[in-house]
Amino acid sequence: MSTAAKSEKKEETFKPVRTILVSQPQPERSPFIRLEQKYDLKIDWRPFIEVKGLTEKEFRKERIRPDEFSAVIFTSKLAIEHFFRLCKALRIEMSQETKYYCMTEAIANYLQKFIVYRKRKVFFGQRTIQDLAPTLKKHRSKEKFLLPTSNLGSEFVSAYLEDNNFDWTPALMYRTVSSDLSDLENVFYDILIFYSPLGIDSLYENFPGFEQKDTRLAVAGSKTTKACVERGLKVNIFPEPPKVPSMEMALDNYLKISNKE
Repeated sequence: MSTAAKSEKKEETFKPVRTILVSQPQPERSPFIRLEQKYDLKIDWRPFIEVKGLTEKEFRKERIRPDEFSAVIFTSKLAIEHFFRLCKALRIEMSQETKYYCMTEAIANYLQKFIVYRKRKVFFGQRTIQDLAPTLKKHRSKEKFLLPTSNLGSEFVSAYLEDNNFDWTPALMYRTVSSDLSDLENVFYDILIFYSPLGIDSLYENFPGFEQKDTRLAVAGSKTTKACVERGLKVNIFPEPPKVPSMEMALDNYLKISNKE
Protein backbone atom coordinates (compact mmCIF):
# COMPACT_ATOMS: atom_id res chain seq x y z
CA MET A 1 0.00 0.00 0.00
CA SER A 2 1.39 3.39 -1.00
CA THR A 3 2.05 6.19 1.48
CA ALA A 4 -0.80 8.18 -0.09
CA ALA A 5 -3.17 5.25 0.27
CA LYS A 6 -2.17 4.74 3.90
CA SER A 7 -2.73 8.42 4.58
CA GLU A 8 -6.14 8.30 2.90
CA LYS A 9 -7.12 5.22 4.91
CA LYS A 10 -6.05 6.86 8.18
CA GLU A 11 -7.92 10.04 7.34
CA GLU A 12 -11.07 8.04 6.55
CA THR A 13 -10.83 5.97 9.73
CA PHE A 14 -10.31 8.94 12.00
CA LYS A 15 -12.83 11.42 10.62
CA PRO A 16 -13.92 14.02 13.20
CA VAL A 17 -16.61 12.96 15.64
CA ARG A 18 -19.48 15.28 16.56
CA THR A 19 -22.31 12.96 17.56
CA ILE A 20 -22.43 9.74 19.59
CA LEU A 21 -25.33 7.44 20.44
CA VAL A 22 -25.03 5.13 23.47
CA SER A 23 -27.36 2.13 23.23
CA GLN A 24 -28.30 2.24 26.92
CA PRO A 25 -30.51 4.32 29.24
CA GLN A 26 -28.80 7.47 30.45
CA PRO A 27 -27.37 7.01 33.97
CA GLU A 28 -27.60 9.66 36.65
CA ARG A 29 -23.87 10.21 36.36
CA SER A 30 -22.53 9.69 32.87
CA PRO A 31 -18.85 8.77 32.53
CA PHE A 32 -18.91 10.54 29.17
CA ILE A 33 -19.75 14.05 30.40
CA ARG A 34 -16.06 14.91 30.53
CA LEU A 35 -15.59 13.80 26.92
CA GLU A 36 -18.70 15.65 25.81
CA GLN A 37 -17.28 18.89 27.19
CA LYS A 38 -13.67 18.25 26.21
CA TYR A 39 -14.44 17.55 22.55
CA ASP A 40 -17.64 19.58 22.16
CA LEU A 41 -19.73 16.49 21.40
CA LYS A 42 -23.43 15.74 21.33
CA ILE A 43 -23.99 12.44 23.17
CA ASP A 44 -27.45 10.87 23.18
CA TRP A 45 -28.61 7.86 25.18
CA ARG A 46 -31.20 5.41 23.91
CA PRO A 47 -31.81 1.86 25.16
CA PHE A 48 -31.84 -0.58 22.25
CA ILE A 49 -33.41 -3.31 24.38
CA GLU A 50 -36.08 -3.35 27.09
CA VAL A 51 -37.56 -5.78 29.58
CA LYS A 52 -41.23 -6.71 29.44
CA GLY A 53 -42.90 -8.86 32.05
CA LEU A 54 -45.25 -11.68 31.14
CA THR A 55 -48.89 -10.91 31.74
CA GLU A 56 -50.89 -12.98 34.20
CA LYS A 57 -52.61 -14.69 31.25
CA GLU A 58 -49.29 -15.53 29.59
CA PHE A 59 -47.81 -16.93 32.78
CA ARG A 60 -50.84 -19.12 33.48
CA LYS A 61 -50.08 -21.00 30.27
CA GLU A 62 -46.88 -22.32 31.88
CA ARG A 63 -49.01 -24.14 34.46
CA ILE A 64 -46.62 -23.23 37.26
CA ARG A 65 -47.69 -22.16 40.73
CA PRO A 66 -44.84 -20.52 42.67
CA ASP A 67 -46.35 -21.52 46.03
CA GLU A 68 -45.88 -25.19 45.16
CA PHE A 69 -42.12 -24.73 45.46
CA SER A 70 -40.23 -24.67 48.75
CA ALA A 71 -37.23 -22.71 47.42
CA VAL A 72 -36.66 -19.96 44.86
CA ILE A 73 -33.37 -19.01 43.18
CA PHE A 74 -32.99 -15.36 42.16
CA THR A 75 -30.29 -14.34 39.68
CA SER A 76 -31.20 -10.64 39.50
CA LYS A 77 -33.33 -7.87 40.95
CA LEU A 78 -35.49 -8.05 37.83
CA ALA A 79 -36.27 -11.68 38.60
CA ILE A 80 -37.41 -10.64 42.08
CA GLU A 81 -39.62 -7.84 40.75
CA HIS A 82 -41.40 -10.00 38.20
CA PHE A 83 -41.73 -12.97 40.54
CA PHE A 84 -43.60 -10.99 43.17
CA ARG A 85 -45.53 -9.02 40.55
CA LEU A 86 -46.94 -12.24 39.15
CA CYS A 87 -47.57 -13.67 42.61
CA LYS A 88 -49.65 -10.60 43.42
CA ALA A 89 -51.54 -10.82 40.12
CA LEU A 90 -52.27 -14.49 40.76
CA ARG A 91 -53.17 -13.79 44.42
CA ILE A 92 -50.47 -16.20 45.55
CA GLU A 93 -48.88 -15.77 48.95
CA MET A 94 -45.57 -17.51 49.49
CA SER A 95 -45.09 -19.52 52.66
CA GLN A 96 -42.99 -17.98 55.40
CA GLU A 97 -40.92 -21.18 55.27
CA THR A 98 -39.87 -20.59 51.67
CA LYS A 99 -36.12 -20.45 51.21
CA TYR A 100 -34.63 -17.83 48.88
CA TYR A 101 -31.22 -18.28 47.24
CA CYS A 102 -29.71 -15.12 45.75
CA MET A 103 -26.64 -14.78 43.56
CA THR A 104 -25.34 -11.75 45.46
CA GLU A 105 -25.89 -9.92 48.73
CA ALA A 106 -27.28 -6.91 46.82
CA ILE A 107 -29.97 -9.13 45.30
CA ALA A 108 -30.73 -10.62 48.71
CA ASN A 109 -31.08 -7.15 50.24
CA TYR A 110 -33.50 -6.21 47.46
CA LEU A 111 -35.82 -8.93 48.74
CA GLN A 112 -36.62 -6.69 51.70
CA LYS A 113 -38.87 -4.65 49.42
CA PHE A 114 -41.13 -7.68 49.00
CA ILE A 115 -40.90 -9.85 52.12
CA VAL A 116 -40.49 -9.48 55.86
CA TYR A 117 -36.82 -10.36 55.77
CA ARG A 118 -36.46 -11.63 59.34
CA LYS A 119 -39.20 -14.20 58.84
CA ARG A 120 -37.65 -15.79 55.79
CA LYS A 121 -34.64 -17.94 55.15
CA VAL A 122 -32.37 -16.09 52.72
CA PHE A 123 -29.00 -17.26 51.39
CA PHE A 124 -26.64 -15.41 49.07
CA GLY A 125 -23.31 -15.83 47.31
CA GLN A 126 -20.65 -13.47 46.04
CA ARG A 127 -21.28 -13.63 42.30
CA THR A 128 -21.84 -17.10 40.81
CA ILE A 129 -23.93 -20.18 41.46
CA GLN A 130 -20.80 -21.95 42.69
CA ASP A 131 -20.76 -19.61 45.70
CA LEU A 132 -24.11 -21.05 46.73
CA ALA A 133 -23.18 -24.66 45.99
CA PRO A 134 -22.48 -25.78 49.59
CA THR A 135 -25.80 -24.42 50.86
CA LEU A 136 -27.77 -25.65 47.87
CA LYS A 137 -26.37 -29.18 48.14
CA LYS A 138 -27.16 -29.22 51.85
CA HIS A 139 -30.86 -28.73 51.07
CA ARG A 140 -30.95 -30.56 47.72
CA SER A 141 -32.90 -33.60 48.89
CA LYS A 142 -35.48 -31.59 50.84
CA GLU A 143 -36.34 -28.74 48.51
CA LYS A 144 -38.23 -28.22 45.28
CA PHE A 145 -36.56 -25.29 43.49
CA LEU A 146 -38.08 -22.65 41.21
CA LEU A 147 -35.83 -20.56 38.95
CA PRO A 148 -37.51 -17.36 37.61
CA THR A 149 -35.90 -16.47 34.29
CA SER A 150 -36.15 -14.30 31.21
CA ASN A 151 -36.28 -15.56 27.62
CA LEU A 152 -32.48 -15.47 27.68
CA GLY A 153 -32.45 -18.06 30.44
CA SER A 154 -29.81 -18.50 33.14
CA GLU A 155 -27.34 -20.75 31.40
CA PHE A 156 -24.82 -21.40 34.17
CA VAL A 157 -27.40 -21.74 36.92
CA SER A 158 -29.55 -24.09 34.84
CA ALA A 159 -26.53 -26.22 33.94
CA TYR A 160 -25.48 -26.48 37.59
CA LEU A 161 -28.93 -27.55 38.77
CA GLU A 162 -29.26 -30.08 35.98
CA ASP A 163 -25.77 -31.53 36.39
CA ASN A 164 -26.27 -31.98 40.13
CA ASN A 165 -29.71 -33.57 39.91
CA PHE A 166 -31.74 -30.92 41.70
CA ASP A 167 -35.52 -31.04 41.64
CA TRP A 168 -36.00 -27.75 39.84
CA THR A 169 -38.21 -25.96 37.34
CA PRO A 170 -37.43 -22.88 35.21
CA ALA A 171 -40.22 -20.28 35.07
CA LEU A 172 -40.30 -17.72 32.27
CA MET A 173 -41.50 -14.47 33.89
CA TYR A 174 -40.08 -11.68 31.73
CA ARG A 175 -38.55 -11.11 28.32
CA THR A 176 -35.73 -8.99 26.95
CA VAL A 177 -36.89 -7.57 23.62
CA SER A 178 -35.74 -5.04 21.06
CA SER A 179 -36.88 -1.45 21.58
CA ASP A 180 -38.77 0.41 18.87
CA LEU A 181 -36.18 2.68 17.24
CA SER A 182 -38.21 3.67 14.19
CA ASP A 183 -37.90 7.38 15.03
CA LEU A 184 -34.13 7.10 14.46
CA GLU A 185 -34.49 5.91 10.87
CA ASN A 186 -33.23 9.15 9.36
CA VAL A 187 -30.93 10.16 12.21
CA PHE A 188 -27.23 9.49 11.82
CA TYR A 189 -24.44 9.40 14.40
CA ASP A 190 -20.69 9.38 13.96
CA ILE A 191 -20.29 6.72 16.66
CA LEU A 192 -22.64 4.04 18.00
CA ILE A 193 -21.73 2.44 21.34
CA PHE A 194 -22.79 -1.13 22.14
CA TYR A 195 -22.39 -3.19 25.30
CA SER A 196 -24.39 -6.29 24.40
CA PRO A 197 -24.98 -8.61 21.42
CA LEU A 198 -28.68 -7.92 21.98
CA GLY A 199 -28.04 -4.30 21.05
CA ILE A 200 -26.64 -5.43 17.70
CA ASP A 201 -29.66 -7.69 17.17
CA SER A 202 -31.97 -4.77 17.93
CA LEU A 203 -30.13 -2.58 15.43
CA TYR A 204 -30.86 -5.03 12.63
CA GLU A 205 -34.40 -5.82 13.76
CA ASN A 206 -35.19 -2.12 13.51
CA PHE A 207 -33.06 -1.42 10.45
CA PRO A 208 -32.59 -4.63 8.40
CA GLY A 209 -30.76 -2.73 5.67
CA PHE A 210 -28.30 -1.00 8.00
CA GLU A 211 -24.97 -0.17 6.34
CA GLN A 212 -22.07 0.98 8.47
CA LYS A 213 -20.49 3.34 5.92
CA ASP A 214 -18.72 6.13 7.91
CA THR A 215 -20.35 5.22 11.22
CA ARG A 216 -17.82 4.02 13.73
CA LEU A 217 -18.65 1.35 16.29
CA ALA A 218 -17.44 1.37 19.89
CA VAL A 219 -17.99 -2.06 21.40
CA ALA A 220 -17.43 -3.59 24.84
CA GLY A 221 -16.91 -7.30 25.38
CA SER A 222 -15.86 -10.25 23.24
CA LYS A 223 -19.42 -11.50 22.70
CA THR A 224 -20.57 -8.12 21.42
CA THR A 225 -17.50 -7.89 19.18
CA LYS A 226 -18.26 -11.35 17.81
CA ALA A 227 -21.85 -10.30 17.06
CA CYS A 228 -20.50 -7.35 15.07
CA VAL A 229 -18.05 -9.47 13.10
CA GLU A 230 -20.78 -12.00 12.26
CA ARG A 231 -22.81 -9.14 10.80
CA GLY A 232 -19.86 -7.95 8.74
CA LEU A 233 -19.39 -4.82 10.84
CA LYS A 234 -16.08 -3.16 11.64
CA VAL A 235 -15.33 -2.45 15.29
CA ASN A 236 -13.32 0.78 15.52
CA ILE A 237 -13.14 1.41 19.27
CA PHE A 238 -12.95 -1.07 22.16
CA PRO A 239 -11.54 -1.28 25.68
CA GLU A 240 -8.45 -3.45 26.09
CA PRO A 241 -7.95 -4.24 29.79
CA PRO A 242 -5.73 -3.70 31.65
CA LYS A 243 -4.09 -1.07 29.43
CA VAL A 244 -7.41 0.49 28.35
CA PRO A 245 -9.84 -0.65 31.07
CA SER A 246 -12.93 1.40 30.20
CA MET A 247 -15.02 2.53 27.27
CA GLU A 248 -14.44 6.14 28.38
CA MET A 249 -10.69 5.73 28.03
CA ALA A 250 -11.01 3.91 24.70
CA LEU A 251 -13.18 6.73 23.36
CA ASP A 252 -10.81 9.36 24.67
CA ASN A 253 -7.87 7.72 22.95
CA TYR A 254 -9.78 7.64 19.67
CA LEU A 255 -11.08 11.21 19.93
CA LYS A 256 -7.55 12.52 20.58
CA ILE A 257 -6.78 11.50 17.03
CA SER A 258 -10.12 11.96 15.24
CA ASN A 259 -10.83 15.42 16.71
CA LYS A 260 -7.31 16.72 16.68
CA GLU A 261 -7.37 20.31 15.48
